[in-house]
Amino acid sequence: MWVQGEKRVLDAPRLRNDYYSNIMSWGINNILAVALGPELYLWNSEDQAVHKLLQVRGGNDWPTSVTWSEDASTLAVGYMCSNLQLWDVESSKLIRSLQGHSGRIASTAWNGHILTSGSRDKSIINHDVRAANSLASCIKRHADEVCGLKWSTEGNRLASGGNENLLYIWEASKMSSSKFLHRLSDHCAAVKALAWCPYQNNVLASGGGLSDGCIKIWNTEKGICINNIETKAQICGLEWNRHHKEILSGHGYSITENQNKLCLWRYPSMTKVGELGNHKSRIINLCQSPDGITVISAGADETLRFWDVFGPPTAGAGNSMVSDLQGLLSFRTSLLR
Repeated sequence: MWVQGEKRVLDAPRLRNDYYSNIMSWGINNILAVALGPELYLWNSEDQAVHKLLQVRGGNDWPTSVTWSEDASTLAVGYMCSNLQLWDVESSKLIRSLQGHSGRIASTAWNGHILTSGSRDKSIINHDVRAANSLASCIKRHADEVCGLKWSTEGNRLASGGNENLLYIWEASKMSSSKFLHRLSDHCAAVKALAWCPYQNNVLASGGGLSDGCIKIWNTEKGICINNIETKAQICGLEWNRHHKEILSGHGYSITENQNKLCLWRYPSMTKVGELGNHKSRIINLCQSPDGITVISAGADETLRFWDVFGPPTAGAGNSMVSDLQGLLSFRTSLLR
C-alpha cells in the first residue's frame, strides 16, 4: 500500500544530515522544539507561531539533542562541544549548564527529575536537576558513542544504544553501580532507534543502522528477542501507536524500496500495513504529538513532514486495537513554506 500525502510540510533550512543526532521533541505543551544548524526553534502547533529560542555563535558548535521534560517546563539541549543546558522556554532563559561529558551529546532522556545524557565520550550520565551538584551517576560500559536513550514508561528501566552495535538494559535502582540488567549484541550496526511499548511494560523495540536494517522486539525481563524484521534500510526512528497495536519506523539509506520511507507495522505479527513517502533524502528523526495521532519526520531534505498516520482510538475496537487502514488513505496535503 502506498500513501503519498502528508498533512503539513514545513521548511527546515540547515537541518543537519546527521544520523546520530536527535534534534526534535514535541512536548505536552504542544510545542515542537527543533534544532536547525546552530539555531533552535519552537513551533506552536496550536497557533503555528514560531520563536527562535537560541543561536550558537561561531561555526564549531550546534545543538545535537533536544528533549522536553515530562511536564514541558524545561527543555534539555545537548551540544556538539559537550555542553548540556536546561532552558526555561516560558521566559526564554537559560536555567543552568550541566557538566560531565567530554564529547558531543547526541541523546538525552528524562525520567522525572533525572535527566540522562549519552555522549560520544562513550559515557551515560544521570543528572539530578534538583541538586546543585547534579551528577548522580556516570556509567561507562559502551565502547563507542551512545546514540540512543529511552526510559521506560514506568521509569524503572533505561535502554541505551551504542555505535558499537550494543543495546544495554539498565535498572534504575542499580545504575549507580554500573551494573546492567542485559547486554544485547544481536544488532550489527549502530543502535539509535529505541521505543518502549506503551501497552506491554517490558517490551522494547530497537532499530539498527545501515549494515543491520533490523527492527527487533525484546522481552527486557528475560533479555530475549521475540521478533525480528529485516527492513533492509537504515532505521533512524521508531514510534509506537498508543491507540492501536502498531509501530512506525523511519528509514534512511538503503538499496531497497524502503529508502527514505516511513513504514507502518502491525504488532505483534510485524506484518507491514503500509508505506509513507515524499522525503527526498533520508529521515533523521521521528517524534509523536502529545495526543498520539500525528508523527513528524525530520528529513535531510530540510523538511519537517506531519503525518496523521496513527489516528484517534477506534470506537468499538475492543481488545483487538486494530486501526482502520482506510485512515491511511485520507491524508490532506497542506504545504506551509
